[in-house]
Amino acid sequence: MTQAAQPVDPDSPFLAVVGMAGRYPGARDLGEFWDNLVKGAESVTRFPGDPSTPEYVPALGVLEDADGFDAAFFGYSPREALILDPQHRLFLTCAWEALEDAGYDARSGAGAVGVYAGSSQTGYLETLMAHRDRLGPVSEWQLRLATGIDFLTSRTAHRFGLTGPAVTVQTACSTSLVAVHLAAQALLSGECDLALAGGASVNVPARLPEYSEGGVISPDGRCRAFDARARGTVAGNGVGIVVLKRLADALRDGDHVRAVLRGTAVNNDGTDKVGFTAPGVAGQAEVIRAAHLVAEVEPDSIGYVEAHGTGTPLGDPIELAALTQAFRLGTDRRGFCRIGSVKTNIGHTDAAAGVAGFIKAVLAVQHGLIPPSLHYTSPNPEIPFADGPFVVNTEPYRWRPDGPRRAGVSSFGIGGTNAHAILEEPPARPGPPAAPVDQLLVLSARTAPELDRAAARLAEHLQRQAAGAAGPGPGPGRELGPVRLADTAWTLQTGRHAFGHRRFAVAADHTEAIEALTGTGAGTSAHPPVGGERPVAFVFPGQGGQHVGMGRELYENDPVFRAEVDACCARLAPALGLDLRTVLYPAGEQQSAAAEELLRDMGVAQPAVFVVEYALARMWEQRGVRPAAVAGHSLGAFVAACVAGVFSLPDALRLVAERGRLLQGLPVGAMLAVPLAERDATGLLGDGVELAAVNGPNQCVLSGPRGAVDALFARLTADGVDARRLHIAAAGHSALVEPILDRFAALVAELDLRAPSIPWVEDTTGEWVRPDRVPGVEFWTAHMRRAVRFGDTLATLFAEPDRILLEIGPGLTLTTLARRHPARTERHLVLPSLPHPAGEQSALRTSLAAAGQLWAAGVALDWPRLHEGRRPGRTPLPTYPFSPQRYSPLPTDDPAPTVTARPAPTVPEPAQDGDTETRLARIFGQLLGLEDVAAQDDFFDLGGDSLIAVQLASAVRAAFGVRITVKQVFTAPAPRRLARVIDAARVIDAARHPA
Repeated sequence: MTQAAQPVDPDSPFLAVVGMAGRYPGARDLGEFWDNLVKGAESVTRFPGDPSTPEYVPALGVLEDADGFDAAFFGYSPREALILDPQHRLFLTCAWEALEDAGYDARSGAGAVGVYAGSSQTGYLETLMAHRDRLGPVSEWQLRLATGIDFLTSRTAHRFGLTGPAVTVQTACSTSLVAVHLAAQALLSGECDLALAGGASVNVPARLPEYSEGGVISPDGRCRAFDARARGTVAGNGVGIVVLKRLADALRDGDHVRAVLRGTAVNNDGTDKVGFTAPGVAGQAEVIRAAHLVAEVEPDSIGYVEAHGTGTPLGDPIELAALTQAFRLGTDRRGFCRIGSVKTNIGHTDAAAGVAGFIKAVLAVQHGLIPPSLHYTSPNPEIPFADGPFVVNTEPYRWRPDGPRRAGVSSFGIGGTNAHAILEEPPARPGPPAAPVDQLLVLSARTAPELDRAAARLAEHLQRQAAGAAGPGPGPGRELGPVRLADTAWTLQTGRHAFGHRRFAVAADHTEAIEALTGTGAGTSAHPPVGGERPVAFVFPGQGGQHVGMGRELYENDPVFRAEVDACCARLAPALGLDLRTVLYPAGEQQSAAAEELLRDMGVAQPAVFVVEYALARMWEQRGVRPAAVAGHSLGAFVAACVAGVFSLPDALRLVAERGRLLQGLPVGAMLAVPLAERDATGLLGDGVELAAVNGPNQCVLSGPRGAVDALFARLTADGVDARRLHIAAAGHSALVEPILDRFAALVAELDLRAPSIPWVEDTTGEWVRPDRVPGVEFWTAHMRRAVRFGDTLATLFAEPDRILLEIGPGLTLTTLARRHPARTERHLVLPSLPHPAGEQSALRTSLAAAGQLWAAGVALDWPRLHEGRRPGRTPLPTYPFSPQRYSPLPTDDPAPTVTARPAPTVPEPAQDGDTETRLARIFGQLLGLEDVAAQDDFFDLGGDSLIAVQLASAVRAAFGVRITVKQVFTAPAPRRLARVIDAARVIDAARHPA
């Protein structure tokens, strides 16, 4: 970049190009397109000449697999895909890719999204009509809907759910640049917040252009723009789409700005020219000058013009005369502005030509490189280059102007509608942060193979970035400059639609992300699709897992967690006589040792655990994870009750601080975890030792005086029992707590308690707390004394087959118990929020891994909240890995040069035998172009719509003699359900008309 980022006025009339996509001859994406342009490649296909048809030029800009389409992705049945004009298919595909390139989910929208585009009049309808026998039961009305140029933009808006204007533009060759102009005007007037603009021109089957003396087609199949030998252009196919946004909004939202669109203008020649199809100097000069004025630029600041450049003997001199006239109104300089024409590379793409030149110019100002214009050896003698501002750019040119790089783009249509646009290089983007921070990368796809391809493509993209060998362009792996991994994470999270097959990785840098995505590192997890939102239960552990530094990285990196910890510690400071943060997150080894000692004090440890768990719960809620249920283990029950609304936060903090103080004042006790069944553990009781918790079939906790517990520990160890002391200096849930129950009860009586607003499983009974019951003094004093039965609590939670348990607290205690519980099935997911104190993972990484697993399991996350306090931006990434199939009515032996030898979809004949359900399934398949339809398959999920539903109703009447309505198809859309409707109607009909 040659300019620094400057503040932009919110009312600025400038726009940003934030996304692009396209298909061009020799290029499956814009990365390949740019590579071809830079290399000076001509992407025109040449066919053997036929002496019997000398009027046809055997050269054409052909799109590879132009008849391919991922019909299932876009919700089309094979029958609909077959009759849909390939222009519409490719425009849909590129529209999706352009929005993804911009970092926006096509189906979630970004406010009102408009679509402005046009296409060419092709012969696809005639092709379909000539092969009606291969199409199955389709009406002429359906064929016209599927191929009409009127429906290009509205079809895209409908499929994507876009609510901005959908305007089809038709101005011949200038169509797509006029579409850019109209999109720009709509953005500036507030009609939409984001706009797709472009065009499509795709002929399937490919048709060789017809040559006529003095026409626009070059007889030798080469476009020699501005050259003395120029005799015309070359026909080509292409699709191009750009995504536009108001510049101030784009910079505010962290969009990746590829170029600034400073201004556009459109006019018509009127009668000031020799004929309807001829170009006019005055009209072209006026539109170019108008664009300069709108863009607020002087001509001598423009270093490149992407010309219309058709290479016709009449058109090129008129275009250069108009350009010179417009430039001379602002400068007398000579030879300073380079010109070129993309038509020399790919041919003339008709309605899509303007946006092809626009995309080339965007890439040129973005990368600071002007690609060569081809086939220029000597100037057209009708063009006075020596006296003008322009020079034809014949070699790749490194563009280093004194000011910002600026380019003009021209497109002129037969009939005289002219368009011109002024582009400028984008503002500089901030560089990566000094220190890497863990990021959550998420990927999804409709199918498992597509998910694998998406992961491989992203890994390749990151590999190129990590190696510093990124190529010039917007395709996969062609990003410019340093890219923050946070931007990649943000774009994946918010700029991609979430499909059923999902994968995630947690990484701090590109290398780690690549290892995870390619399966050579940890942190990747894939889950099959799940239906609906899965319920999440928050489970809060009790004391025992506390340690200095629990949640430290979250405190340093997550503003929500930090704010909640700060607020709780401020409230507790008067009661505790210290700032609890100095215990949780001390600085230096000496303070850490003192903090460890303080955490052995029940009066400090209990509120410390409460604060961390409460802050974690609020953090998860801010991330969009709302608990469908809560449960707590001992001390954790107080956090669960607070989250469920039983306590206010001030009351809960007061109660927990006093509870810890009371427990600290008791005679020294101890607690011992034993891997024994309840019956065996009960046999060990005596000398004051009691059963304090039953955490599972073979997981119990004993509690009592320290001496008695120590003696029991020694005996069990000698017997080979793996008993474990708990990090608690009191005998909780035993007779030792009875002296403090009255004082504890008196405190509870002072509080304002409420019934739980979230379903809550009580840990001493394992049962749901009644939603109409206020847990009062009796409840909480009993809770202090009774044994915890968390095994029963887990059994209750696991009764919901799809429930996810998220441990909200330090360590993995409850996660381990839950994963071992016999009621848990493969469908249950159990996750920790924080790592084990002895583990190597940080708190931030553990919480991000949990977030990734929640998302992969189908839980919707609030992505902006995950980045609270930080401002990541969007960055271009590989787009969706579609799985196109060929849809063509042409037989495999068709002589057209671009037809590939793959079989077209066949239409099964409906059988007259079988039950109603079976016959209906066959009718479904016939109408939708599917060979196999199951009885439970949904008509609309298979690609049916209201128009085909009308045909289905008619087919049912013909096959079964039963009249059904389209409404009944909507209410019973599967063969099995519709069969019941038909059978019931036949019974009623038989009763009314007995034989």
